[in-house]
Amino acid sequence: MTWPPANLIRTVMVDGCHIPELPLEAVPNLSKINAANRFNSDIIIRNPRHCRNSSLNQQWIAQDATGSAWFTALSLSFPRGEAFFIETIRANREGLPKKLANDVDAFIAQEAIHAREHGYFNRLAAQAGYDTTAIDARLADFITRTSQANGFVNQLVTACLEHFTAIIAHDVLARPDQLAGAPAEAQALWHWHAVEEIEHKGVAYDVWLHMAAHLSPWRRWKIRCKIMAKVSAAFLIFRTQDARELLMQQGFGEREARKALRAYLWGKDGALRRIVGAWVQWFRPGFHPWQRDDRALIQSALEQDRQQAAA
Repeated sequence: MTWPPANLIRTVMVDGCHIPELPLEAVPNLSKINAANRFNSDIIIRNPRHCRNSSLNQQWIAQDATGSAWFTALSLSFPRGEAFFIETIRANREGLPKKLANDVDAFIAQEAIHAREHGYFNRLAAQAGYDTTAIDARLADFITRTSQANGFVNQLVTACLEHFTAIIAHDVLARPDQLAGAPAEAQALWHWHAVEEIEHKGVAYDVWLHMAAHLSPWRRWKIRCKIMAKVSAAFLIFRTQDARELLMQQGFGEREARKALRAYLWGKDGALRRIVGAWVQWFRPGFHPWQRDDRALIQSALEQDRQQAAA
């Protein structure tokens, strides 16, 4: 079978949730592909099945309403978001150096499985009582409009969002306490996803650098800073709006929901406040995602998960 399969990101609606229709047989049998990043680390295609035998309530993180709403809002964006990344990077694969093309294949495989697994998680969120219809429709409209840009811009948008997911992933692994009290399968889902987001964090950026090689360093820096500013604003506005709506579905008033999210995200030791320093690095001349070496964090997280699974 040719990888990636043509029907990789067809989707179906299950219980009101957007779930990628990815046949299990379409996933390579545990492959290992060398990444072309500067550390020559590995992008490993795993094929787990998370959240098949569990359930959620709306406050699934140790009865933490705000944290649960924030992580659920992130998850709701993943199936359509990952599909956009896959379509974008696949369209720009032709003509890449062999090692980078291999990285793209591994990136696509990982992202496809992420979309599938978060589709199941989102189904559990809907079964817990969340109405995700408006959030999904809003995201679909945004991606449709974003996709109308040319391949060069879409590749940079993908790289920008991959930077966001990578620094959030780093924070998830470095601060496992933020998922303490969540069901074991949910914790395993988020830890696995975080590991793989870090493993492939340089791929979309390297593809964009290849596409932008004809531009001067000054021009590349100016373009990527401008696009990141726009992407960041959209990401923060929409994900915060989604989380606020989920809090209001739990019975919060709008003002109360805004206040709770402001404290959770931007208060002392807030979830977004913690990643500002890593986000700012994007704006440095000569930036590359792998200037932050997360390999030890990945290995520590994988070992911890193995110990927990064996316990």
